[in-house]
Amino acid sequence: MAQDDSIFIGASRKPDDSYQRPEELLLKYGNRHGLVTGATGTGKTVTLQILAEGFSNAGVPVFCADIKGDLSGIAMMGEAKDFLTARAQAIKLDPYEFQEFPVIFWDLFGEQGHPIRATVSEMGPLLLSRLMNLTDAQEGVLNIAFRIADEEGLLLLDMKDLQSLLANIADRAEEIGARYGNVTRPSVGAIQRSLLVLEQQGGNHFFGEPALKIADIMRTTRDGRGAINVLAADKLMMNPRLYATFLLWLLSELFEVLPEIGDPDKPKLVFFFDEAHLLFDEAPKIVVDRVEQVVRLIRSKGVGVYFVTQNPLDVPETVLAQLGNRVQHALRAYTPREQKAVKTAADTFRPNPDFDCAKAITQLGTGEALVSTLEAKGVPSMVQRTLIRPPASRLGPITPQERQKLINESPVAGQYDETVDRESAFEMLQKKALDAQKAQQEAQQANTGGGGGWTIPGFGNDAPPASGGRNTGNAPRPRTSNRQTVTEAALKSVVRSVGSSVGRALVRGILGSLKKGF
Repeated sequence: MAQDDSIFIGASRKPDDSYQRPEELLLKYGNRHGLVTGATGTGKTVTLQILAEGFSNAGVPVFCADIKGDLSGIAMMGEAKDFLTARAQAIKLDPYEFQEFPVIFWDLFGEQGHPIRATVSEMGPLLLSRLMNLTDAQEGVLNIAFRIADEEGLLLLDMKDLQSLLANIADRAEEIGARYGNVTRPSVGAIQRSLLVLEQQGGNHFFGEPALKIADIMRTTRDGRGAINVLAADKLMMNPRLYATFLLWLLSELFEVLPEIGDPDKPKLVFFFDEAHLLFDEAPKIVVDRVEQVVRLIRSKGVGVYFVTQNPLDVPETVLAQLGNRVQHALRAYTPREQKAVKTAADTFRPNPDFDCAKAITQLGTGEALVSTLEAKGVPSMVQRTLIRPPASRLGPITPQERQKLINESPVAGQYDETVDRESAFEMLQKKALDAQKAQQEAQQANTGGGGGWTIPGFGNDAPPASGGRNTGNAPRPRTSNRQTVTEAALKSVVRSVGSSVGRALVRGILGSLKKGF
């Protein structure tokens, strides 16, 4: 039912309870971001699925997280089911055709998809501090560590690189503190302990090479459809801070890498951020400001960001104001906070005189939603009570065998499966430590003269090596010296140390014995 310039979302209800008016999302405003909210079980995942299908068919790559595994079915052909067919008939979706979509599976742990990695340098001190929940003082030390790495040409690729650099900074705390401010061992130790916790939670799988190339999540197929990148997040959700930080990193990378293109006819990429509240839970203001900045500016790079969460209150107002396309599924209003959420959601829509928006939110059935998208000139449409269209792909998860087959046939198969460990800060700092140790040993040997300190001709120090009475070239040759003879040095030393008549008598005795010897 949708035209080439729009995505068919569903059909809105008329006053006589029939569904006739199609609700569409115009592709030219697909990069104006969006919000999908609703209580558990109200149909948010299906809405995400049909939006991803629509963008893919329009040639727009998609990146989305699969929290429960349900979204993986988008890779397989849909199957006729009574309730899906009934919904298609209700919204006059004729014909209701099934389809499979080009999907690339990703997984930070490399178990249910291709591994995704980023280097420590790419992550940066701000996101790492957020990931490890560092204090301001600890974050300051981490910023100093990154500055030292830049100055000394130390590549920070994986966790052992950062751990080695922190140990090096602790050893040089006085020197570095004089340049950049106080660096204390307790602060360094706290960061190292946080790194250890992060490693135990699986962070070591994420940091390293080969790092993800942004171009690999922006692929299109030969028939012009956009690839749907599905991140397996069921295990990742066990560490929600890592999940949120990773997605924020990916957004930041898109912002840094992609060029400015203004307002294109359709997005270059659409990014779905499921369980979006995890991004903002206990987030410091600087992180929220960063999200707001990226969401506000990434639009002109052709990227649409769609937040998916249960409650509109989960998203800060500064970010909420940037989201032009909205799908609101049912909310419950049992508690004061839920009642406030209903009012907030209702107030964000352009009112419809045909119904009470706040009341309708609490009465929506599964698969129903209040929909408002941007119309001509970017003006929000009047909110409509809409029955969401059924998906063309499979509803529900795929089998492990089907997933593995798709992974093996993926266009990026073999590119990220093996970890690469090239020379970086860890190896460079080890080499520096070994060189310093070797130089210290050589200096100690030089100070001791290689033997007793004196070289007496004929008394062994310059004797030829034992092998056959010849110098084979393996033993060091005696070094020439401008030092005094043993006799002169002994006499001067004794004279300097003598300050009494006993000493002078001793000198006279020594001189007398020497004369007799001559």
